[in-house]
Amino acid sequence: LYKQECEEKIILRNNRLQQQIEFIIEIDKLKQVYRQSILMDGTRRENDAEHSWHLALMSILLEEYSQEKIDLLRVVKMVLIHDLVEIDAGDTYCYEGTPYKEKLEREKKAADRLFSILPPDQMEELQALWEEFEKRATPEARFAAALDRLQPLLHNYKTKGESWKKHGVTSDKVIERNKSIIEASKTLWDYAETIIKDSIKKGYLPA
Repeated sequence: LYKQECEEKIILRNNRLQQQIEFIIEIDKLKQVYRQSILMDGTRRENDAEHSWHLALMSILLEEYSQEKIDLLRVVKMVLIHDLVEIDAGDTYCYEGTPYKEKLEREKKAADRLFSILPPDQMEELQALWEEFEKRATPEARFAAALDRLQPLLHNYKTKGESWKKHGVTSDKVIERNKSIIEASKTLWDYAETIIKDSIKKGYLPA
């Protein structure tokens, strides 16, 4: 009986590990989802995995500018998983005008499928973090979302507005898209506003 119980525990552990490995293999697809942001050296478009990695490092480096006390590990987890849904839903360019409800429904369906690959406890944790990010109702979610706005702004600034120009984006749209940064950090919003103004001045962004 003891031997049978031990074997059952090993099988359960292996099943858990197998689910985790399957998820790890599945999310490799994120490396093939390309965004509209151009790499800062101007060579090619950025993929979602690179974007998420960049945000994770930004959250570590810029934590001190959050206006509210935050759980840094929670923010890092959030930014690393926030775009996994785009494996199924694809990247939605933030300035293309897709209705939010339509985008959310598509991404919610993707979240349900992807996170269900995991063991139940990890599925619940990651899905809850993804939903928290979408709602921006906590200090961590607001800070993560602020970084998600700031990073592509930096890309556009360093590439002289290449993506903005390609899609005919104007300054009012950029301001509207990014002004929510102030909800998490006035310092980061002041910096973003400086970039926007300088982009207009230099002709990267039509006024």
